[in-house]
Amino acid sequence: MNILITGGTGFIGIALTKSLIRKGHQLTVLSRDPDKVNAIFGPNVAALADVRELTPDASFQAVINLAGAPIFDARWSEERKQLLRNSRIELTTKLVEQMAHMEVKPQVFISGSAIGYYGDQGDTILTEQSAVRPDFSQQLCADWEAAASQAEHYGIRVCLIRTGLVIGEGGGILQRMLLPFRLGLGGRLGDGTQWMSWIHRQDWIAIAEAMVADASMQGAYNATAPNPVTNTEFTQILAACLKRPALLPVPAFLLKTLLGEMSELVLGSQRVIPERLLAQGFEFQHTDLAGAINQALANHDK
Repeated sequence: MNILITGGTGFIGIALTKSLIRKGHQLTVLSRDPDKVNAIFGPNVAALADVRELTPDASFQAVINLAGAPIFDARWSEERKQLLRNSRIELTTKLVEQMAHMEVKPQVFISGSAIGYYGDQGDTILTEQSAVRPDFSQQLCADWEAAASQAEHYGIRVCLIRTGLVIGEGGGILQRMLLPFRLGLGGRLGDGTQWMSWIHRQDWIAIAEAMVADASMQGAYNATAPNPVTNTEFTQILAACLKRPALLPVPAFLLKTLLGEMSELVLGSQRVIPERLLAQGFEFQHTDLAGAINQALANHDK
């Protein structure tokens, strides 16, 4: 199968691209840095620098859209928030426009989203059918999904993948937490009662590959393990895996002072269940957080 991926040089994109290559697919990666594509994947993966390079005679059976500026890399000024929106919504809109002009349309368009779609909802159990609570992250995800869903007007099957906190070596939430926790400086954030819905990167890749292969899959899916945990539980489990104490909680007021509006990412609560995936019989390989963290740490330390 000929597959186009945007965001293929990111934490999830690299692992997904390599997995698809191993399965015999032909890959093209859209990246602002084509040299990085060649350095990571070699000459057998084609690289595009701009979405406008997609011509009407381009032919892809699947398009996977993971592009977007990192949401946690800088404080949310108005300029930064606009960058976050443009890098997701504007690019997705342009991508759909290019697909609309293709002589042979892709069979499936898989587009990234996040569980931030639901907003901060405390202890409420959230499925794909749950109501939302508006905030910046929620509106960002909703508008991103709306832009991707426009592809349906051209007869393209659309899958929206609402991703939780991704566990894996070399990036994601673990990469941010490892140093302080290894130094024994970790601790809960705020009161620690907020829910953290997580997923191992291997399971995320399996979900995306299932969406490519299974024509019955359509619409939004929660890409989270079936067992979310509170921040306190996550903190205790990570510390235990590292054989370190977790004695230094960070007060909510300090996080709000340091991070501003962006503090909603670490203090907000989404208790998400992958109801649609479970109903379709998807089998998660990593349902236990300690096992998922230990697997990622083992690969990280190789």
